[in-house]
Amino acid sequence: MVLQETVLCATAPQPSGSGQGAFVLHDLQAGTTLATFRQTSSAPHCSAFIETANGQGGIMIGAQMDKSVLNVYNFQRDQIALKIILPEKLSCLALDQSANYCAGGTSHGRIYLWEVASGILYNAWDAHYRQVNVLKFTADGIMLISGSEDSGVSVWSIPKLVDHELQNELPLPQFTLSDHTLPVTDVFCGVGPFPKCRVLTSSLDHTVKLWDLATQSLMTTFHFPRPVCCVVWDVSERMFFAGSPDGSVHQVNLFRERDHKFGGKVIEAIGGAGTADLVRVDDPESVAKTRLITVERPSQPVTALSISITASLLLPPDLVGHISLSLNVASSAEAKDVIPRMRDPKAREAHEVTMMLPVQDKTPYNNGVEYDYPDTELQNDYAFFVRPAEQESSGLPSSARVAELEEEVQQLREQLSRAKGVNDAMWETVVQKLLSQGKHKELIGEKPDVEYVPLSAEASGSDRSRKRVRK
Repeated sequence: MVLQETVLCATAPQPSGSGQGAFVLHDLQAGTTLATFRQTSSAPHCSAFIETANGQGGIMIGAQMDKSVLNVYNFQRDQIALKIILPEKLSCLALDQSANYCAGGTSHGRIYLWEVASGILYNAWDAHYRQVNVLKFTADGIMLISGSEDSGVSVWSIPKLVDHELQNELPLPQFTLSDHTLPVTDVFCGVGPFPKCRVLTSSLDHTVKLWDLATQSLMTTFHFPRPVCCVVWDVSERMFFAGSPDGSVHQVNLFRERDHKFGGKVIEAIGGAGTADLVRVDDPESVAKTRLITVERPSQPVTALSISITASLLLPPDLVGHISLSLNVASSAEAKDVIPRMRDPKAREAHEVTMMLPVQDKTPYNNGVEYDYPDTELQNDYAFFVRPAEQESSGLPSSARVAELEEEVQQLREQLSRAKGVNDAMWETVVQKLLSQGKHKELIGEKPDVEYVPLSAEASGSDRSRKRVRK
């Protein structure tokens, strides 16, 4: 069997009105058109597809630009299979890799979450103050990441959004990534399950930011000479490409080669220093190696980027934008209008939600291996090698010496406490004995030889009383 890699493009209607939008399937190696699915017009980030799996055919979905309708196509037919009426017009759309859930954002900052198989709307909430520009699922489908025109990026937990017990509560993001100053234009999730994956976000503020979801922190900021409207990352995360509205594409390498002080070459990562780490792509002295790519027609903006499976080909949309869409399709009059079920409590209770949760195991190996290095032993060895020269004669590293002194101070405090307790006990015994003798003499009619008069703290200091002898 010969494997064939294809690329699916969603085109919008021509500005001149000479043609409609369509889904177009191309052969990546030959560049020929394999199929065309017309009568659809999807804006950027408003189309998605499901591959054929488990004996079920794949589908393509596209949110229409001018109305609240979702067109659904089958790969086997060139006609519209379904027309789904939406609650409102969508500004972005996303499917998880398992095609379990579909998320849609609106111009009012609202997000809808449906189950693909049943069409049930599991949740709808106000997520942002302004339009939601992009939605992306993590690779394991556990988290949904949204980018908005309010310059915010929010991370939402899918298990919480589909939990029936939490439907009456306002959904809150798991956390937010807030460092952009202008609208967010694109989000790209790296490989790996949450929270071990990293995320790239682009914005009109000329920056692309690299985030670590495990620590919820910003690792590096890449500054470009122009606004960035789309970004794509290769599967090995060695480099990323950023497209601009003027038709330029920048390649940014995330690793560099430098000379080692002892000779030879070493490979090191670029960035990772946090919020203060700024890499200027247009700076000739920048540590990041960059390459400027100009598409065939620079007057046309780059609206999407994709990398082939082998990471050997980059696909800006202009490479296929000039290809003629020649396959004729029938009218969409036979397409069905379907209204998906909204918040139906009975349908929700009768429906079972299944989800594979990631295993959060910090000790992946039950049995130790030969290269295990306990943290305590590592810290002791490190302290031994970095100890000051003046402490080498003592035979103890600084950390061990400090621990020894702290233990000695603790022992002295305990001994002082015990001595104080013994002293207080002896004093109380003597006082009680003298008081009992005085009471005995009073009972038999004699006056006590000694009378105790309390003194103030200022006069006596640490003494509790003083003696006054009767003459």
